[in-house]
Order: sequence, then C-alpha cells, then structure tokens
Amino acid sequence: MNNFCKEVKAKLNSEFKPEDIVLIDNSHLHSRHKSFDAEKVHLKLIIKSKLLNNMKRTDAHKMIFSLLKEEMKNKIHALEIKIK
Repeated sequence: MNNFCKEVKAKLNSEFKPEDIVLIDNSHLHSRHKSFDAEKVHLKLIIKSKLLNNMKRTDAHKMIFSLLKEEMKNKIHALEIKIK
C-alpha cells in the first residue's frame, strides 16, 4: 500500500506542484463497514496549493478526482480532501 500512496502523491505533485502534501491511509477506520473491501483504500488528502486554494472548492475537487480517475475506479474507495 505504501507504494500506491507514493504513486498517488507523485501524480498530485506533478500536476499541482503543491507547497505541501500529506496522504493518510485511513482504511483501518472502515474495516468493520459492511461495504469494506480490503483491496481498496480510504485516503485523506491534505494539500497546500495556491492553485487549488484559489478555485471554488467543487472545481478543485473535480480536478483532483479527474487526475485520479483510474485510481478511483480500481484502488481508492473513498478520498477525503482538505485544501489549504
């Protein structure tokens, strides 16, 4: 899982050039949920980016989800986003 998070961070860094980025795997907090799938992750993204921070929150989230489209289909079950 660590490599997957590194790949996601690299993709986000490449696209948005953020000042700071933190990606937290919160999958363990959801392991008892009925729809839990051990093959997918629950991530929390905290990203400090002037580009994203100057946009409407919905537009910034759309950009992030668009960039991670394949990951969302195959590996990410949930993505919580906080933009600073």
